[in-house]
Amino acid sequence: MKRAILIGFTLAMATLVALAGELKKGNAAENAPAHSLSGNIKGRIINKTSNDPIPNAPVQIEGTTMGALTGPDGNYVITNVPPKIYTLISRLVGYVPMKVEGVEVTADHTTMVDFALEASTVQIEAMQVVTAERDLLRLTETQNQKQLSAETIKNMPATTVQELQQAQAGVVERGGQVHVRGGCSNETVHGVHPLAMQKPSCYGAPMSNGGSVPPNGQQYDAMFFKHYGVNPFVSTDDDHLSTFAIDADNASYSMTRSYLTRGSLPPEEAVRVEEFVNNFKYEYRHPQERAFRVCLEGAPSKFGSKYQLLKIGIVGKKIDECRRQDANLVFVIDVSGSMNMENRLGAVKKALHMLIDNLTDRDRVGIVAYRTDAYEVLAPTSIRDRERIITAIDQLYPSGSTWAEGGLRLGYQMANRCFDRSKINRIILCTDGVANEGQTAAEDILKEIKQYADRGITLSAIGFGMNNYNDVLLEKLGDKGNGHYAYVDNWEEARRIFVENLTGTLQVIARDVKIQVDFNPNTVDRYRLLGYENRDVADNKFRDDKEDGGEIGSGHTVTALYEIKLKDEAHGDLGTVYVRYKDPTTLAVSEVAEPIDQSYFCHSFESTSSDFRLAAAAAEFAEILRKSYWAQDGHLSDVLRVVGQVERERCDDQVIELMDLVAKADRMMKANEDGRDPLGMETE
Repeated sequence: MKRAILIGFTLAMATLVALAGELKKGNAAENAPAHSLSGNIKGRIINKTSNDPIPNAPVQIEGTTMGALTGPDGNYVITNVPPKIYTLISRLVGYVPMKVEGVEVTADHTTMVDFALEASTVQIEAMQVVTAERDLLRLTETQNQKQLSAETIKNMPATTVQELQQAQAGVVERGGQVHVRGGCSNETVHGVHPLAMQKPSCYGAPMSNGGSVPPNGQQYDAMFFKHYGVNPFVSTDDDHLSTFAIDADNASYSMTRSYLTRGSLPPEEAVRVEEFVNNFKYEYRHPQERAFRVCLEGAPSKFGSKYQLLKIGIVGKKIDECRRQDANLVFVIDVSGSMNMENRLGAVKKALHMLIDNLTDRDRVGIVAYRTDAYEVLAPTSIRDRERIITAIDQLYPSGSTWAEGGLRLGYQMANRCFDRSKINRIILCTDGVANEGQTAAEDILKEIKQYADRGITLSAIGFGMNNYNDVLLEKLGDKGNGHYAYVDNWEEARRIFVENLTGTLQVIARDVKIQVDFNPNTVDRYRLLGYENRDVADNKFRDDKEDGGEIGSGHTVTALYEIKLKDEAHGDLGTVYVRYKDPTTLAVSEVAEPIDQSYFCHSFESTSSDFRLAAAAAEFAEILRKSYWAQDGHLSDVLRVVGQVERERCDDQVIELMDLVAKADRMMKANEDGRDPLGMETE
């Protein structure tokens, strides 16, 4: 029986080759291969020392965009690989890169290639190169792959080899080239079918996998941050109004945590004080009827000599999960080559799995992906068809450059098609933010999406990855896209965004939220807002309802801190806090006012609530890291003592983590001052 199968297969292959040869003779200009059958490459990646499987490890065929990521069991598969001899590469942070040369793929067969990666102990290490041998590679006939008979080929509506190629699933012709599942004639991207959404090459340059436009409008490709300066003290005689748009993001804190965990201090420009303060859960009481309530507390500043510290808490109404609006969600997923670094796309997939598992059958999900092109992966689909959605997510694989503009445009078009004013209409962008095709600067991309944001299609910008990351673009997209910005550096943060705070992430309770603090010049001499430098609003725009503000989700809280200098003999009225916002459905405008009375102030810093001291410590931590002029005499050891006292009172995991991060930063700063290697002091 085996001999009969082998003879039949050989005859079919011979007929295919002969027919392809005849087609080639009929079209002398045709340079395509003599058959359209392909093979597969699969295998397993393990830790060389422990023999444990390595999940989410990338495997790429050198010189192509073909590749795959390993699953939880360490297994991977690359399908539809044209017959040829290849070189396979696996690069994974923390392991020595490994290259396997001489991997032969033959039609209708599966080539087995296993990797045993060795843990890397140095930052830069030479790649391990292995030659494919019989004990490493095994060729086995694929039992479940459909064979094409000679009769089938003869009956195909094809007159050339190129037409024969295009008769296969996922093969299309664009611009004179054959594209196989989104790649060119010599490329294959596993498991997705791009739609025709082509763009012109930029600046007349040919498009390439590396991109033809500098990321973020800049001439270099690394980590992109922007320093917005540090707020000064302002005399109330010059300006007694302080106005800013609300911001509940915490991406800067998560980014700093990632830097410190990896053993280095963050860049000064990566630190935003308000996002450190708003990272923590405070024990505010949520309003039952109104959208907001204002909570005030003050005391002598622990870190600013002769100043008072004022904490303003804006607390949003909390909506129960069972009362959340139904959601129309469109995932816009970056599948460019840069997403293959440090398992970024693998992290995105796991995060989206968590989100899908916590949606209801009333919700719908669509998926758009982008790389050098942008394409629809999944039309809006009910969560009832959960397996179909999960399959679509799992089949994505990184390749090419990054056309973020095209991905967002296609995502908004999909969201616009299924727009329903009675539902949540949300784009969830998952990316490292490094755009290098088309319009790459935040301002350019924002012009494209403003009309959709004004209509009610909001945007969550979720960042993944390090070493090649664009904080500037994502932070602006989250702010101006009428949504929010978050950064995922670990699974706990992913769970916090996509599971614990799902309703708050999706359900907006107020739009264009702005805060104005009117300080009384008779009692307050000067003031300084800690952070919010990039959220400043002109004082005369506070009641201009066309002026953009921030968005607040269900149960979200926003905390702002002011250092204020009181005048001698000051007592009673210190000013008023105003909060102005729009109803997310009716767009009706409301305003809340809360007077600032000196009765809100404690006599000492130590007698304040743990919330107050935690917020003050988080702000000072950020001020020292960003080297603020106002914290030049500050010491992280003082911050650590305050956080330690709060931890003894609260026993909160977030506070424990903050203690660890402050201690790490303190050691690194001291090591830098002494000229020592801060990594050498790490004991974990």
